[in-house]
Amino acid sequence: MIVGVGIDIIEVDRIGEKLERGKALREKIFSPAEIAFCESKANRAQHYAARFAAKEAFLKAIGAGLSLSHELHEIEVRVDSTGKPGIGLTGTFLTLAQENKWNKIHLSLSHVQSMACAVVILEQ
Repeated sequence: MIVGVGIDIIEVDRIGEKLERGKALREKIFSPAEIAFCESKANRAQHYAARFAAKEAFLKAIGAGLSLSHELHEIEVRVDSTGKPGIGLTGTFLTLAQENKWNKIHLSLSHVQSMACAVVILEQ
C-alpha cells in the first residue's frame, strides 16, 4: 500500500554555488558514498542536485519539511549494479522507517544541465 509520495525539483546552479563555498555543507548533507559518487562525475553539480532533490522528495513523502534539525546525510541515494537509484536510510530515519513499517522506497531521478528532480514513493 502506498503511504506517501514526494516530488522535488531544484536548480543545479543553486546547489553548485552552495557546495563551492566549502566542504562542511557538503558533508552535512551528503553521505561519504554520495560524495565519492558525485565527485567521480564530470558534472558533479547535476548529481549533487539530484541527490538533494531526492532527500527533499523523501521528506515530503513522509510528511516532514526540510529543517536544519534533520541529518540529511542519513538519507542516502544509492545506485545498484544496473544503475537504478534507491534510498538507503540510517540513524533516526531508519528508526522512523521501521516504526512506520515502510517496506519499500521507490526513487526516480532526472537531471539536465540546469535542473534536477526526484520522485519518491513509500510503501507499507
